[in-house]
Amino acid sequence: MDTSTLRQVNLQDWGLVDYQEAWDRQTVIFQEIIRRKTGPGKSKETGPYHLIFCEHRPVFTLGRSGKENHLLINEELLKLKGIEFYKINRGGDITYHGPGQSVMYPILDMEHFFTDVHRYIRSLENIVIQTLNLFELEAFRNPKYTGVWLQSRLDNQPKKICAIGVHMSRWVTLHGLAFNVHTDLSPFEYIVPCGIRDPDKGVTSLHLETDKVIDPQKIQSMMAGFFESEFQCTLNTQSVEG
Repeated sequence: MDTSTLRQVNLQDWGLVDYQEAWDRQTVIFQEIIRRKTGPGKSKETGPYHLIFCEHRPVFTLGRSGKENHLLINEELLKLKGIEFYKINRGGDITYHGPGQSVMYPILDMEHFFTDVHRYIRSLENIVIQTLNLFELEAFRNPKYTGVWLQSRLDNQPKKICAIGVHMSRWVTLHGLAFNVHTDLSPFEYIVPCGIRDPDKGVTSLHLETDKVIDPQKIQSMMAGFFESEFQCTLNTQSVEG
């Protein structure tokens, strides 16, 4: 079996996109990989796979294990603030997506990489940790909470800079991670981020921790490079979409 063919990954940049549109587009790709894997004429060669980058317009998403009371404002205030709200099929609790946040969605058949959900999550975390290291920031994992954390320079408290929530079916992945680059963090005040009520554990962004204006395209390029290394694949940059 030619692993170089199986591990071709199409790199796409969807730009600023509504959450529902991105979810729908992901789902079409996800279901097609499952169809090739399990449907009539099923094949062991389920690739190529996809690595999607995008930003979202303001939206709260609530994962399968989340609690609705972790959304702290009502529907009327959501409309007033211009923030959408979706209950979705990823793991985890509630989080916020908005402009200035680098969102990364890998759609892979993990049977051609490795079949270990915890390792998959750790690999996504590691991509962000390595990216932050390039800015001389010492990011870390929290054993109690999924995602990437750092000790904030603002108050020396641990803060989450990247949230992760995924879904898998037949080892095919959906959803991914959201990395706060220069995100407006004020909407996080309207939720219990990731269901974490500890007042000493807030959220932060790369901009706040470096006091620099950072090009999101540069962040995506860094993350894509670490993704290739982490998943031992080849990114097909000819497939980038605007």
